[in-house]
Amino acid sequence: MPEGRTTDADGPLPGFDTDPTAPPVPRIDGVITDVEVAATSAAIVDWQLDTGMIPWFPGGHCDPWNHVEAAIALAIAGFRAEAEAAYDWLADIQRPDGAWHQYYLADGVEQDKLDANVCAYVAVGIWHHWLLFEDRAYAERLWPTVERAIDFVLDLQTPRGEILWARHADGTPWSFALLTGSSSIYHSLRCAIALAELLGHERPDWELSVARLGQVIAHEPDAFAPKHRWAMDWYYPVLTGALTGDAARSRIDDRWDTFVMEGRGVRCVSDRPWITVAETCECAIACEAMGDTERAQTLFAWIQQYRIDGGLYWTGTVYPDETHFPADETSTYTAAAVVLAADALAKPTKASRLFADPEAVLPPVTLGDRTSAGAEHE
Repeated sequence: MPEGRTTDADGPLPGFDTDPTAPPVPRIDGVITDVEVAATSAAIVDWQLDTGMIPWFPGGHCDPWNHVEAAIALAIAGFRAEAEAAYDWLADIQRPDGAWHQYYLADGVEQDKLDANVCAYVAVGIWHHWLLFEDRAYAERLWPTVERAIDFVLDLQTPRGEILWARHADGTPWSFALLTGSSSIYHSLRCAIALAELLGHERPDWELSVARLGQVIAHEPDAFAPKHRWAMDWYYPVLTGALTGDAARSRIDDRWDTFVMEGRGVRCVSDRPWITVAETCECAIACEAMGDTERAQTLFAWIQQYRIDGGLYWTGTVYPDETHFPADETSTYTAAAVVLAADALAKPTKASRLFADPEAVLPPVTLGDRTSAGAEHE
């Protein structure tokens, strides 16, 4: 079998794309093999519904953000058909206004709020899919879905530049913005602009919006509701490329000891000994994106202690008693974060750079008198 393809003792994993021309599955010597990465994605497939929806766990709910992350993980490990089924499900249930509800169950809507970050993330998934497979026809087919979603999101942008968190189902907007959400939207907007350029669609309004958003993330922290207790607010501006260079390194260094438990991982909140695999993986990607590969590799190696048979990972672990939370939960979004981190660190494909080195695969952003989100922000 060609290098990078995945097999176990009995042959290829069931349903796995063994086309020798398919992109290589990531592996990191001494930490995780390509077989293990594919097994983690296969575990997500096992829980995917026939509709294409990917719940957090069997019988649980699905949110479109984590659903897209899981679809990306499927594509990385060669489950292309399953990834496309996930995107097709999103396209099929998209509201006429371009939004999705926050949470879905197999038989309908669970939470009807319209979260801007949740809606924007489809752009990341479809741009990643293009980078991985270069299937222009599929990108064209999903373009209207992305365009409607981004237009919905940008209708929540304030004159200053931040994106309000959400709308109620009746259309009433929330009154505040979140730094984590706006940072993720910044990355989503760049992916949407890249997709528009690829397909020959001019969206100068999107380019202006992402520039304004980048400026406010970099320079106006008071624009966002205070969430300093949460690790995601710490590393997300770096993870998404809104902060780079010295500003990124300073931000990560400033609260490293607050959030990182040596040998364990990243706390989801600063004041509790609650280690979560997803946050640890995302922080590892943030470190890789700012060029600190040593820290990235260290964090990723630590989370392997939370792997269980079958390729899934415990969602969270409480210290010192080492109980798991939510109670004995493993989740598809946690598994997906592991696959994305492995891919970002191993960099087997151009698509891997969407998270590890976004400047390599995204158009530059003009920030005032500066060009590119890769410019360092004071």
